Amino acid sequence: MQSAKMAIVAATGLSRDVLHLHIGLAAFFSVAAITRRSLGSLVPWFAVVLLASVGEALDWHDDVRSLGYWRWEASLHDLLNTVFWPTVLLLVYRFSSRPFGHHR
Repeated sequence: MQSAKMAIVAATGLSRDVLHLHIGLAAFFSVAAITRRSLGSLVPWFAVVLLASVGEALDWHDDVRSLGYWRWEASLHDLLNTVFWPTVLLLVYRFSSRPFGHHR
């Protein structure tokens, strides 16, 4: 898993942190579009949380196998980076008195 991440970093020139941000937003918007759910729906947000959790579970496995321990701080950092903007958008859409994209 780590080698795949490093290949993507090398191919794109983006940092791992920025890739986590992009992946989180891409998953959030994609799931919302595919399921035809609002960005205020929990469905796209939960999909991002699930995706990020699976990715970090794979990282945990790689860490334990290669290092003998889990770098939980790095996993928490990656998880928060992945879900940050989807969480902000979810909250804005759920609690805004006039959601974006709705014109009268």
